[in-house]
Amino acid sequence: MNADLLLYEKGIFEKAFKSYEAIVAVFATGIVVRDIAPLLDNKWSDPAVVVVDSNLNFAIPLLGGHHGANEIARKLSELGAVPVLTTATEVHGKPSVESIADRLGCEIFNKESTVAVNCALLDKEIEVLEVKGPRIVVVDEDVSVLIRKCQENVEVKGNNEGKQ
Repeated sequence: MNADLLLYEKGIFEKAFKSYEAIVAVFATGIVVRDIAPLLDNKWSDPAVVVVDSNLNFAIPLLGGHHGANEIARKLSELGAVPVLTTATEVHGKPSVESIADRLGCEIFNKESTVAVNCALLDKEIEVLEVKGPRIVVVDEDVSVLIRKCQENVEVKGNNEGKQ
């Protein structure tokens, strides 16, 4: 998996939380939960955490399912582990705001909106609108606002090919 290997020692999860965006822990779930509980801050800054049993039977995303843990569990399935995904959008084969933002190369501006929008995505398709500026956009709290990370498809003057 092209990853660092850290051997267990007291405080290892605290070190890993500070240094890594994702952690795969080959431990019993209970040990990992107890060790990381005091370290938890929020879903937007905590690293993705996947627990794998020592026989590589199961890969269980504990934290950050929409933030890389589900993808890691899927990669571990190539080694024989069964990914145990529990995020509602994944279970029902629906996109999440986070996956849509990743696919479009965007960041979520109003992160608190994702709970309501992800719940709505379970029931119906939600339209993704692109608004080009300059504009002022007023939205309700159940509207996720995505901001492009960079302009990859910049229009060349006089050439509309590649324009999105």
